[in-house]
Amino acid sequence: MEADPLNTTAVIAGAVAAFLFGAVLYHPRVLGRIWAEGSKVDLDGRTPVLAMVLQAAGLVALALVVGLTATLNLLGTAVLAILAVAMVVSASGAFARKSSGAIGIDFLFVIVAGVLMIAAQGLL
Repeated sequence: MEADPLNTTAVIAGAVAAFLFGAVLYHPRVLGRIWAEGSKVDLDGRTPVLAMVLQAAGLVALALVVGLTATLNLLGTAVLAILAVAMVVSASGAFARKSSGAIGIDFLFVIVAGVLMIAAQGLL
């Protein structure tokens, strides 16, 4: 079986789409207040630069995993990787004693981010 070349445009587009989705999802007018209260985070208006950099790097890494699995037509592997990340993020939230709402929002973010990454691979 010969692998297709990595679609770097789709990798970047998927990561950017996921990051933008997170900006909307975690906005105080959407689910941000519920998440912040459940995560014990103060929405003081200051941008958490380190968190944003780590988020962007993690999304690029996950988009790269999705892109690499797409080169071999292994969608199941990409789905499993996305589910694994969602469960680890949720477990981390549970250990930090976040509310079930905050954990659910984090889980939803990872799942939708993964769907956006897979869609980018399929569309681009």
